[in-house]
Amino acid sequence: MPDYELTIPSGSDADALRHIESECFSIPLTAEQIAAQIRDERFLLICARNRKEEIVAYAGMYHVLDEGYITNVAVLPEARRLHAADALMEKLEQLSAEMGLSFISLEVRESNTPAISLYKKHGYETAGIRKNYYQSPKENALIMTKKLSEEKN
Repeated sequence: MPDYELTIPSGSDADALRHIESECFSIPLTAEQIAAQIRDERFLLICARNRKEEIVAYAGMYHVLDEGYITNVAVLPEARRLHAADALMEKLEQLSAEMGLSFISLEVRESNTPAISLYKKHGYETAGIRKNYYQSPKENALIMTKKLSEEKN
């Protein structure tokens, strides 16, 4: 299993993240949108770098109050099934717990069986469906959520 260095991206990494977006999504974020996320304190972005220090995957999460919403988990095709997504998911969960988040939630295409399997492996459960959430092609999204802590009274 390859080792990955997990880092917080800087503004100079926006183009590499945009490249990953364009390889993974039908409607990718632009470099400008990614750069804005890097600067936004409400976003947590984590990169997985291979031994050559190239960014091969990244995950993003928006957090507000005690809630976390994963925006993207993206892995270059040549790096898939090499555990980069596992490493990113584990790091997001660790950081979320450190921030005191009570849950993490995400949307995933109903047809994206590999991603659904990844999320289930990490303890996410289906909480609902968003009809016609995705475009190009149009598709429903599963809402998947993982509780990190019970609400304190």
